[in-house]
Amino acid sequence: MIDDVRRRVQQDHTGHRGRTGDPLYGARKLLLTGCETLTGRGWHRLNTALRAGDSDAEVLAAWQLKEITRDLYRADGLTAARERLDLLYAWADTSRIPELRRFAGTIRRWQNEVLAFHVTGGASNGPTEAVNLSIKQIKRVGRGFRNFDNYRLRLLLHCGGVNWRTRPAARLRGRGPQIAA
Repeated sequence: MIDDVRRRVQQDHTGHRGRTGDPLYGARKLLLTGCETLTGRGWHRLNTALRAGDSDAEVLAAWQLKEITRDLYRADGLTAARERLDLLYAWADTSRIPELRRFAGTIRRWQNEVLAFHVTGGASNGPTEAVNLSIKQIKRVGRGFRNFDNYRLRLLLHCGGVNWRTRPAARLRGRGPQIAA
């Protein structure tokens, strides 16, 4: 959302896409950085870029909405998360920026899932999805396994589910190399 707003403002003010030397283009990674991780130099660069390239404060409003969204996920408990969610909606609805309203609409549609993050204690199905992706990729690379045991073995090898009990390898040489004089 921030990148969409930054690109639109950049295009409106300069008439071209972001280039080296354009203030907002130079601050694109700073805009995505969390405010607590910005150094003094980072804050100075961000403020300078916003003053120089964001005359209508649209990029600033998008950055603030991003920080409100981050606070939503860092909230302690469901009640605090609902308060931050109400703040997010109020912030987006009072702005005249279409990207912010579109973002708030997406969050409204996914409100139950966003709040479920706080009900479940931050549980995620990300690890399960990662294993499923690995399984599909192995199946694609195999181009059709005829033997299920081979397919299962390859999956276990790739996903780390096999614990081979092997003996240590024997040394090939008993001594170090001889010095030739």
